[in-house]
Amino acid sequence: MIQEDAEVLPDSRIRTTFATAKGRHIRPKGQDFVSGDMVLRAGKRLDAGRLTVAAAMNHAELPVLARPRIAILATGDELRHPGSTPGSDQIIASNTYGVAALARENGADVIDLGIVGDSRDAISAAVERAVAEKADVLVTLGGASVGDHDLVQSTLVSCGMKLDFWRIAMRPGKPLMVGTLNAMHVLGLPGNPVSSLVCSLLFLEPLTRKLAGLKPRDRSAHALSTEPLPANDKRQDYVRGRLSLDADGGLLTTPFSRQDSSMMQVFAKSDCLIVRPPNAPHVEAGAPCEILVLRHPSSDC
Repeated sequence: MIQEDAEVLPDSRIRTTFATAKGRHIRPKGQDFVSGDMVLRAGKRLDAGRLTVAAAMNHAELPVLARPRIAILATGDELRHPGSTPGSDQIIASNTYGVAALARENGADVIDLGIVGDSRDAISAAVERAVAEKADVLVTLGGASVGDHDLVQSTLVSCGMKLDFWRIAMRPGKPLMVGTLNAMHVLGLPGNPVSSLVCSLLFLEPLTRKLAGLKPRDRSAHALSTEPLPANDKRQDYVRGRLSLDADGGLLTTPFSRQDSSMMQVFAKSDCLIVRPPNAPHVEAGAPCEILVLRHPSSDC
């Protein structure tokens, strides 16, 4: 019987008003696990419950995969840190914060290499620091397009980067760069904030999760568009939109009227990206469309 149901008398006898069945309230040895049981398998993420059972099994240490180390480098003479007063030819550097947050959400540790100007020497020094920090991925922000001050790609190549591909038929995010520098992955993201985040979702997130040993995150879903969708050209579009639910709980999406890749306010309000394949025809309101979910409309966040 349990102690709460028992009274110890002065002569050490026990009195109870509850009849207790034989064998009740007894935990047999090995009820939870016994020596040799497979309780935690490789590849499982260690949450509160799994860490507790590992400790209960008397494991002082566990072999784990290291968090991927993602180094982020922002480039451009025009960039200034948040909190400063930009001049007429300057802008506030915002991309690092969103890219870093996405990397951390997917299991990475972030190395912030800061902002460097449009200088081959400064970019080279930052790349050397990423190598010294043993980064698994170097993410560059801006400087990978075709302007006179876009020096990132050529500087990385001179540092030994093998360029896998540069520019991709998508909108936003055309000037995407992918390569490797010895064992380090290199991902060159566009400078426009929305382009940078869309490319991070499509390329950095799966890469980070792969390196972290996590399952791929499937953001794909289908919704009905509440507005007509125009015909598309040869690039795949990722159109920012809101999500809502119909009477049956199905997903509805409403594209924002303005889609410029510099407009982070619209992205911050977006719940999804509406995927418009190359050469997709015009569709009327009510048509089904593929989406990538950023946040579900039932979420409180």
